[in-house]
Amino acid sequence: VQLVESGGGFGQAGASLRLSCTASGRTFGTYTIGWFRQVLGKQRDFLGGISSVGGTTAYADSVKGRFTIASADAKATLYLQMTDLKPADTAVYYCAAVFAVPVPQTEARYDFWGQGTQVTVSS
Repeated sequence: VQLVESGGGFGQAGASLRLSCTASGRTFGTYTIGWFRQVLGKQRDFLGGISSVGGTTAYADSVKGRFTIASADAKATLYLQMTDLKPADTAVYYCAAVFAVPVPQTEARYDFWGQGTQVTVSS
């Protein structure tokens, strides 16, 4: 499975931004795509994920209500819609995949990772 993130960039506090994750290779069967972010020097934090089984989603409490995950193109493209951005959202954002459900919420559970895309939010 290959994953490529895009859509990162600069935004002001309060703005919205949508990240994309394009998956290729094996994208059938039972799997989960998750979104994580990492601030330099800190651990990679789970944001949310979407399962191939019924499109079930799960979110971290820290972003619930502000971030939404959706899929398109027969699940080959995943989106992370971020609203009401805050400077604390500044990080490198990654999508990751694992052939497991329900949505795992720890970094170690995921087997495939994209290269990451930088999001910078100014106040």
